[in-house]
Formats: sequence, C-alpha cells, structure tokens
Amino acid sequence: MARLDPGMAGRISDQRNGAIRRRARLIHGGRMIGGMFALLFGLTAPLVAAPSGAMSTPASANPIAYVELPVHDLDRATAFYTALLGLTFERERIDGYEMALFPAEAGAEGASGALVRGDVYVPAKAGAIVYFRVAEIDPTLARARTLGAKILYEKKAIGPAGFVAEVEDSEGNRIALIAPR
Repeated sequence: MARLDPGMAGRISDQRNGAIRRRARLIHGGRMIGGMFALLFGLTAPLVAAPSGAMSTPASANPIAYVELPVHDLDRATAFYTALLGLTFERERIDGYEMALFPAEAGAEGASGALVRGDVYVPAKAGAIVYFRVAEIDPTLARARTLGAKILYEKKAIGPAGFVAEVEDSEGNRIALIAPR
C-alpha cells in the first residue's frame, strides 16, 4: 500500500493572487493520493531529487504533466471542445475554481489538463500554446469554422511529424492542432 513519505512530502505551492494551491507528492508504490490530481499530474512515478534540490521526474518522462486553459464560460468552453475534439469532461470544483477535466489515462502518452474558470484565469491568444492531437487536420478545421472559431494559422506541413494549424477557441485562447501524415 502506498503512503505519503514524510521526508519527501512537502507542499508544492503556486502563489496565484494570494491563493495557495497544495499538491501532494505521490511516492511510487503507494496509494493514489489526490485521486484525479495524482493521475493528471503524472504522480505515479517516483519524484527524484535533482542536485539543486528541486524535484524532477525520471529522464524518460515527458516534462509537461498538466495544463490549465482559462475560460470565461465553462459551459460554452466544454461544448466547444466536445464538438471540436469529441472530448468528454469531468466537472469538479477544486480550490474554489470551477474545472472541467480533460480525459486522463494512467500510462498514456502526453499530458492532460482542464478548462478552468476563476479570477486568476484569463483567456489569451498570447503566451503558451497547447497542442491537441487529432486524427486529421482538415475535418477538425471544418468543425472549428462551423463552431465560429477563427483560424489563426492555416494547416501547414511540418515534415514527417505531420501537420499543424492554430485556432482561437470559444474563450479567446490560441490552441493548436497536430495530426500525423
């Protein structure tokens, strides 16, 4: 049975306008702590102390574990992403914020995340761009147009990796689509 190791445990905190969000570290071999958050944050592998004292995951892990996309209207945003990508969401209220969690599967490739509404979450086209895997770009862009999304970057071949495009979601965020050849 897994346990939270007092020596390794600690508080991972983000300061966001005075709101401290605590995250527990899961020690490998122990019970899932934090349930969905442990799954979403990829906390199924042991955390390893880096020389600087910072915690990191094993070198074989992808470094991005979780992404939060800010929204103004959670119902409108979930309807948009459901229609665009065929996703289903799990609604939660976490640390006082309304969230719609993207699907997550332990051991699956890539990161997961959530659509989040709250005072510190401001949708924007500037900043980080989240890439969503799709089977094909063209039908996804057609659905985006039908949903009223602006196409910010038309489909472009990126060599053997496939194709990318960028759209503005229902909330004003710039998101990208990536599909294999």
